[in-house]
Amino acid sequence: MSKYGFLDVLEEEMDKVFPFDFEINWDKKNHAVEVAFLLEAQNTGGVALVDEAGEESDEDIFFEEAVIFYNPAKSHVDEDAYLTAIPYEPKKGLSREFLAYFATFLRDTAELALDELMDFLADEEAESFEIVWNQEVFEEGKVGLEESAFYPYPRY
Repeated sequence: MSKYGFLDVLEEEMDKVFPFDFEINWDKKNHAVEVAFLLEAQNTGGVALVDEAGEESDEDIFFEEAVIFYNPAKSHVDEDAYLTAIPYEPKKGLSREFLAYFATFLRDTAELALDELMDFLADEEAESFEIVWNQEVFEEGKVGLEESAFYPYPRY
């Protein structure tokens, strides 16, 4: 059993504001926490799409994406495999205020992505779709964030 840490606070904050299916995966050996989420869109036009693996389908769309929190000193992370990668300090951890901001920013990003996915399905000329994490806007939103108590990386 783990002690209360930022993993618990992250789940609480995601539950408050994130309307999409998500799961939190704790990779203890890699000192990382992954937040994966799923966007669903009906493909009412039966548009034939090709996924990353080269498979073609005209079924409804289930688009999965993930972000990762990692320990810069211990984690081995392929940052390109994630929407974004966020480092944390293991002993200090992350604040509830930061995690609430993160959950809200992720919600806004996912909602915009779902709108863009629907536009993509409706546009016969569109060639590709991807979710974009705007790091500059994320950083700007952190300015002035008043952080109080910090929750460390969980211990078990």
